[in-house]
Amino acid sequence: MTSPVRAPAALGHSWLPRASCDINCVGMDATPSSRPVLVALRVALRVALVLLLAPGVPLLGVPLPGRTHAQRAYCRLVLRCLGVRITVSGSPIRNLRGVLVVSGHMSWLDAFAIGAVLPGSFVARADMFTGRATGIVARILKIIPIERSSLRRLPVVVETVARRLLAGHTVVAFPEGTTWCGRAYGSFYPAMFQAAIDAGRPVQPLRLSYHHVDGSVSTAPAYVGDDTLLRSVYRLLRVRRTVACLRVESLQLPGTDRRDLARRCQSAIQAGEPRRIGQHSRLIAPALSRSGIGYPGCEGARVAEVADGAAFPPAREFGVA
Repeated sequence: MTSPVRAPAALGHSWLPRASCDINCVGMDATPSSRPVLVALRVALRVALVLLLAPGVPLLGVPLPGRTHAQRAYCRLVLRCLGVRITVSGSPIRNLRGVLVVSGHMSWLDAFAIGAVLPGSFVARADMFTGRATGIVARILKIIPIERSSLRRLPVVVETVARRLLAGHTVVAFPEGTTWCGRAYGSFYPAMFQAAIDAGRPVQPLRLSYHHVDGSVSTAPAYVGDDTLLRSVYRLLRVRRTVACLRVESLQLPGTDRRDLARRCQSAIQAGEPRRIGQHSRLIAPALSRSGIGYPGCEGARVAEVADGAAFPPAREFGVA
């Protein structure tokens, strides 16, 4: 999982991804006010539940049969503890090995939302895993670190991703290179798509968005600009319920041109979106039904409330068993 740019504009190379979103973009808008005591109890309960799940992280790296199912279940449990429901719609997920998964990037929560459906190794900012504990987590989860400020090291990262794909592993990347608030998005940088071309493996675009229960876009999970991780987590924990909409778009063949592949994936993800690159919108969707229909990008959702106790359909329904 990548993170927002926090360095001054004068630092880094001219191609360093930068978003126009900042802390002013985020909030708990459209969230009904709750009594402070209830909010405090909600936050405390969710923190306690997440802490109970923390010891299970090392088990995700154990190479045992069914590990993918365990990773998917673990991510669903984390989402439930955070008060997040998830709906899945769109195309069926192909039963393929070695797929590059790409999505827009808004939050640290993206990793759990995607992991609940398509778990894999994430390409993430190297400076997020410099500590001893985070370094251990990165090794367990087979994180592929990337130093966005160093173009010279980018080919090594692309080569690593290509090797993982050739070995049959799923790799998840966020081609925007930084986070956006959810009301606007950035362009897809083509570099990471070269790994799919070199490995001759397909790319699976995913459209991910977060919503309030009334269908309006939620920026509560966003992690942008000078926002801190702690503040972003606390903002999400305060919200009574958040819905993560994950739409599976058509699988893209690699082809031979990484820029064309990036454009195809970006078009697939952003088709029909009311937002524009670098612009913000405040559109309100119709009210949510129990099937998840009513959220932008979740039309015809097949899986509703996955993280809220509803039975998750057999993996074979999505072709991932």
